[in-house]
Amino acid sequence: MSDGVPVLAPMPRLAVLGAGHTGPVIARVAIAAGYPVTIAAAGDPARIALITRVLAPGAEPRWAADAVTDADIVVLAIPLHRFATFDPDLVAGKLVVDTMNYWTPIDGVQQMFEDPAYGSSEIVQRRLAHSTVVKTFNQFGYHELEEERRPAGSPERRALGVAGDDPAGVKVVAELVERVGYDSVRLDSLRAGRLLEPGGPVFGASLRRAEFELALDTGTG
Repeated sequence: MSDGVPVLAPMPRLAVLGAGHTGPVIARVAIAAGYPVTIAAAGDPARIALITRVLAPGAEPRWAADAVTDADIVVLAIPLHRFATFDPDLVAGKLVVDTMNYWTPIDGVQQMFEDPAYGSSEIVQRRLAHSTVVKTFNQFGYHELEEERRPAGSPERRALGVAGDDPAGVKVVAELVERVGYDSVRLDSLRAGRLLEPGGPVFGASLRRAEFELALDTGTG
């Protein structure tokens, strides 16, 4: 507080890794919600400068390492089949939002994700052992993510699950989900995040919070 006036904490800074379909949409909705956003793809940021200006105006294209360095939240929005070559050191010590899905019709068979004992984000966390992984933004198409946003309190506001093992990380990401236009439903583990994946009870479904929570309860019954 300064001179009796509360000092507002700055908004967390997002680094979006991936400039294909999902990354620019997440960048757009985050910018609309007031977050500062950088975006990176593989290689020279000059290669995505035009894409960024058109698809995510207000986002700053950077080299991936530069984008991550001062980010509070790193959004991993790369094609899942490229994850096997992703460098874990790039995001060491960072809060990472995993937006990826393992879906063989799209990605083909990826041996890294074939163990049925684990959900895809659990496998991501095992590889990113020095990061905190939280799963969300994976439950419906990238085009819907922008179109389906609604203000808080709207009867049409859709729910999104947020799953992670670290309560503080889940809280930060749930606030992001709420700010961009969705009701967040927190799941207390990445293991529970399997309910959010293709074939799970809420994947691809347009559900309000109560319906979403009921579907999760049914899915675990």
